[in-house]
Amino acid sequence: MSIDWSNLNYIAIIAGGLLYMVYGGIYYSVLLSGKKENASNGPVKYIYSVLIAFISSFLMALLIQMTGADTCLQGAIIGFIIGIFIKMVYVKNALFGLLSKRSTLIAIFDHLIIFTLLGALHGCF
Repeated sequence: MSIDWSNLNYIAIIAGGLLYMVYGGIYYSVLLSGKKENASNGPVKYIYSVLIAFISSFLMALLIQMTGADTCLQGAIIGFIIGIFIKMVYVKNALFGLLSKRSTLIAIFDHLIIFTLLGALHGCF
């Protein structure tokens, strides 16, 4: 398996980063409206979120290319599998009492959905 850097679709990577940000803004504004649990002040959380959105999209593009997925469905399946891996980390943390049940469920569904969407987007391109 090798990475063909010239064959990456950088427009899809940018679109994926933007999709991640828009989705996250909608998802968390709906689910957390009025809640200020452990919210930090300042712009650092937004800068970090933007960086994570584009890094996640870039890594998903690499993974889709390396696996040879070339349809939206194949990409979505790979993205869903990544979401499952991330879910396991949240469940482990919840089992040790590091996260509330509500926070765990919010994070699990967020990652399952967004990585499935990112995988589908990159699979289509």
